[in-house]
Amino acid sequence: MHILCAGDEFISADLLARALEPALERVGLAGDFIRVDTPWPTEPFTAVDGVREAAGDPRKIAGLVRGADALVTHLAPVTAEVLDAGRGSLRVVGVTRGGPVNVDVPAATASGIPVVHLPGRNLGAVAEFCVGTMICAMRGLPAASAELSAGRWDGAGFRYDRVGLELRAATVGLVGLGAVGLRVAELLRGFGSRLLAHDPYAEPAAADRVGVRLVDLPELLRESDVVSLHARLTGETTRMIDEAALAAMRPGSVLVNTARGELVDTRALDAALASGHLRAAVLDVFDPEPPSPDDPLPRRPGVLATPHLAGASRQVAEESADRIAAEVARVLTGARPTACINPETLTA
Repeated sequence: MHILCAGDEFISADLLARALEPALERVGLAGDFIRVDTPWPTEPFTAVDGVREAAGDPRKIAGLVRGADALVTHLAPVTAEVLDAGRGSLRVVGVTRGGPVNVDVPAATASGIPVVHLPGRNLGAVAEFCVGTMICAMRGLPAASAELSAGRWDGAGFRYDRVGLELRAATVGLVGLGAVGLRVAELLRGFGSRLLAHDPYAEPAAADRVGVRLVDLPELLRESDVVSLHARLTGETTRMIDEAALAAMRPGSVLVNTARGELVDTRALDAALASGHLRAAVLDVFDPEPPSPDDPLPRRPGVLATPHLAGASRQVAEESADRIAAEVARVLTGARPTACINPETLTA
């Protein structure tokens, strides 16, 4: 089997190849690996030729994919040009992401090439990040740390009117109760938080299992000390946290967004923070991304801003490589993969 491993500085081609070799051996196959890496995240990903959040030159990937049985990647642009270059040999594309937005899925489907991916691949890392940053934001730690870094000892942070809640005393509202939202709920149960969630597609049994009460969005906003966003970005959810939604949140509450920047009206959020209506915000995602240098949000004392790092851990990189290797091996042996974005190609 000829396998093109297109990696980067997070999930490298070597890491992919090291995972694929034993996965193929377990099903009686041997791999010949072509390796290429891009300098992401040192250099940002881009949109190119109909795909987005991609890193690398499509022409280079197209040149390398000719004759390959499989293309396994994290962020390489799998464009129509790349898929056309693999025509006749390429049997599967494996993407180590929850959503393979760097793949031209319609073009892959038209070519009969399955695209396997990893829903929930970083849910553990994101959930831990959410809980950790909730604690930091509720307790005012970002602003306190900034003051001390600037040489100022802010002892007034111990005043009753400035101290925040512990998680055991907080109501946390989860907007979206998919894999990540459920894992956040599991962790918060250990702290004793009261848990609410809004998700029209949530399974009541799953919510019951983690101690979450399903409510409509207005009730969640009204009752929560922390609102954490875990919804997918759709036409329905774009700017769902707008001026009216922010005004409906409890005075002194905290907003956490590790999902997508486009879920929030950033101007309205900036105004809610400037007025003191919200105590703090945790922002790991932005619109646009990266944010403009003159964006006021990352510079606000009550904002804990990070450059899309919630899903970054060694476990995510290593486990993603292992999981996608197993998925690709399944397809190459005619078995059904766990997650395929275009399952109609499997019967073909």
